[in-house]
Amino acid sequence: MEPTFDIKQEKLEDNYGKFIISPLLGGYGYTMGQALKRVLLTSIPGAAIQTVRIEGVKHQFSTLKGMKEDVLDFLLNLKQVRVSYTGEKAVKLELNVKGPGEVKASQIKTSGSVSISNPDLVLANLAKGSKLEVEMEVVTGVGYSSAEERPSDTIGEIALDAIFSPVTRVNYKVEETRVGRVTNYDKLTLEIWTDGTIDPESALVKASKTLMSYFGQVVAPKASKTDSVAQLGPDDSLGLTGKLSVEEIGLPTRVANALVKSGYDTVEKLVKADKNDLIKVRNLGEKSLKVIKAALIEKGVEFNNA
Repeated sequence: MEPTFDIKQEKLEDNYGKFIISPLLGGYGYTMGQALKRVLLTSIPGAAIQTVRIEGVKHQFSTLKGMKEDVLDFLLNLKQVRVSYTGEKAVKLELNVKGPGEVKASQIKTSGSVSISNPDLVLANLAKGSKLEVEMEVVTGVGYSSAEERPSDTIGEIALDAIFSPVTRVNYKVEETRVGRVTNYDKLTLEIWTDGTIDPESALVKASKTLMSYFGQVVAPKASKTDSVAQLGPDDSLGLTGKLSVEEIGLPTRVANALVKSGYDTVEKLVKADKNDLIKVRNLGEKSLKVIKAALIEKGVEFNNA
């Protein structure tokens, strides 16, 4: 039976929306509410500042002459900048300010494809005669990316924790409603708060499409990438799997970092590596090789070095 219900926008603002979905068959209020809440909070794509370079600063525990805040405090403020960007490639932003006065997010130089939804955010306070020169890299993504997962060997380049999700909070409530004389229908009230880089209605539509794509795979299954490379060995073409970075195959952070620093940053390079060379890598051993083998098998790739 095809579902028939109405979606009413009870309140809609730039960063808040309240929607009422009714009438739903008994139980479907909780089914839809919980599913939409999870997808809204974890799977809506967004953009964030990923790396920062500050002129005259080598690491995050430094101080900058003429800036009231420590560099660490400035970086924490910078993490709160909410960026709207939908491009696939990383984009550079710049901040060049001279004191005295407050430094706000609105002073960040952006391109036509990038905008900032909280321009009044205060980033720092500069004294007279001081200056702040910053270069930032913005990327798109989903969910959360820890700075520890993206270590950099470049002096002066500081990785930031990246919060991509543009949805900041979701709340839902299910109440009984009636259709004619039947009273066991559900009314779902869904509230969505965003950071201003996306409006709540668009977020709700994207979340619904994401759920449809997952259920669509149940209705009409398509061959997964894992199935297509399940029988591949180190001498075969690894396809897209070979291009995956070692951070993307579920390895412990310590193991992934050790491999990256030694030049084995992709699955393709890892599979072709000699066992004796891998054992010589700092922080790796026989136990680590077994962990690597298990992670590769999960991706459908044979690893004969362990």
